[in-house]
Amino acid sequence: MKREPAWVSAIRLALLEGRVDVAGVIEEANLIPGRERTVRDVLSTMADRDLLEPVDEDTYVPGPVLIESDRFDLDFDRASDGGAHRWKSTG
Repeated sequence: MKREPAWVSAIRLALLEGRVDVAGVIEEANLIPGRERTVRDVLSTMADRDLLEPVDEDTYVPGPVLIESDRFDLDFDRASDGGAHRWKSTG
């Protein structure tokens, strides 16, 4: 089972689903159980950097930095298939 960084999963969920929570990131990133505190720290740091906006203790929505970064109509269809270098974001 492939795992990916929590921040990658959080960005994907924020942009594709419009919301991010701890359980969703753990599932999306294929993290092993017990990583909740780590994911909370990652999401909190992303909120500190305006990538996410907190809704409640464990739930976030896209923040201004992510919203602004999505203005280029990136193609996230293959975001899970090998990483960012495989995204077809140029057309």
